[in-house]
Amino acid sequence: MKSKYAFITLRDRPELTDRAAAWFHEKWHVPKEAYLECMTAYLNRETEYGWYLCLSGERIVGGLGVIENDFHDRKDLTPNVCAVYTEADCRCQGIAGRLLNMTVEDMRAKGISPLYLVTDHTGFYERYGWEFLCMVQGDGEPEMTRMYIRR
Repeated sequence: MKSKYAFITLRDRPELTDRAAAWFHEKWHVPKEAYLECMTAYLNRETEYGWYLCLSGERIVGGLGVIENDFHDRKDLTPNVCAVYTEADCRCQGIAGRLLNMTVEDMRAKGISPLYLVTDHTGFYERYGWEFLCMVQGDGEPEMTRMYIRR
């Protein structure tokens, strides 16, 4: 039986770059150009920090990226998984977990470990082997945010 979802890296489908940048921008309100800059560096092999997507047909239904720093004060905790998102109508199907695991495996295969991420969620990332590490100060944020590590 064929899965209804395809899990890919942006290098597998570089023609999706503009659509992916627009999709992430729509979800997180970070400028599309910022996503394009990171994605282009990845596609040009200037970095191994990748971009990972889940597709249902040609529709992007989930995704995440790996960047140097996800807008927080702990510049020493790098690289960071960022922009983790699954479309509301596709949640609770393991998409984010599969993307997270795919990312950890891909980065580890390139000698990049551990990974970090910032989130307000509690209980979600632990299911996929992430551990709470510390609190960090988000850029321009009044409240501290949770930092996780995946060793």
